[in-house]
Amino acid sequence: MQPDRTAELEQLLATRILILDGAMGTMIQGYRLGEEDFRGGPGGCLHDHPHDLAGDNDVLVLTRPDVIRAIHDAYLEAGADIIETNTFSATSIGQADYRLEGRAREINVAAARIARECADAWTARTPDKPRFVAGAIGPTNRTASISPDVNDPGARNVTFDELVATYTEAIEGLGEGGADLFLVETIFDTLNAKAALFALESWFERIGRRFPVIVSGTITDASGRTLSGQTTEAFWNAVRHVRPLAVGLNCALGAALMRPYIEEMARVADTFVSCYPNAGLPNPMAETGYDETPPQTARLIADFARNGFVNIVGGCCGTTPAHIRAIADAVRGVPPRAVPGADEERRAA
Repeated sequence: MQPDRTAELEQLLATRILILDGAMGTMIQGYRLGEEDFRGGPGGCLHDHPHDLAGDNDVLVLTRPDVIRAIHDAYLEAGADIIETNTFSATSIGQADYRLEGRAREINVAAARIARECADAWTARTPDKPRFVAGAIGPTNRTASISPDVNDPGARNVTFDELVATYTEAIEGLGEGGADLFLVETIFDTLNAKAALFALESWFERIGRRFPVIVSGTITDASGRTLSGQTTEAFWNAVRHVRPLAVGLNCALGAALMRPYIEEMARVADTFVSCYPNAGLPNPMAETGYDETPPQTARLIADFARNGFVNIVGGCCGTTPAHIRAIADAVRGVPPRAVPGADEERRAA
């Protein structure tokens, strides 16, 4: 388990804008992996698994760790300060689609260890630029707030307690594998996120220490709301009790459409703000599935930086190491967002 790096992160965030990595799925698609890759080859650990595994990107930390290491290294070389573990769907609920729910913890441990090794190797090369591992916790493919049955508004396919249990297993694995912080991301249902946050807080209490936490929501369309109906300000007020290191937005919208919502988050949040949008809107004809080129995405995110909206920036769906390199270049030297009340707190301390 990693030592507490909260103070180190806070000092860096007050000094400069930190760079998060980009999309994992886009990069994996570029390898054109087949079923045998996802099983680990003829002698692989999942060669005899009774269910198809192609598309289960998380399991590649067990079966093709070389691919995941290469992707982490590409983002670190591009300038990322923080890399996410390859665990977006690595909960027992998410892995149940592939009949791998019993290996969820193993996947999380392996993913965190791979990211840890990569981050430490790059930190050793340039000690003045420390790298961090964020344990990625996705939303699962079930929702606690919305019925899956249009004929029964009260129906649910998951309970809060079930979500807490599945998140707890993932969190314990990420902590064991060496995560520095936790990133509860792509939140479309805040009740799901609150289950993840409850699981984190309970784990912190059990181990007797805290880890930094970043909470990142998803505004799904021009209504300016999450899928479960919250505005940006309502979302912030629903999660602020966990005292996150940073709060922000990712996915769904490209940077151009995300601008008013990240501006609103910067206005209301009394902590650091993160932002990692998609590379524009989806386009199945584009090479990465998204339209924006690295210069386009970087120009839009640089606007957020110059206007004092952000402390952490990166990319979500459709972004590549080229996008992250362009973003890092575009925000270099731009002062980070000033957190409201931070000066007063430092004086009081």
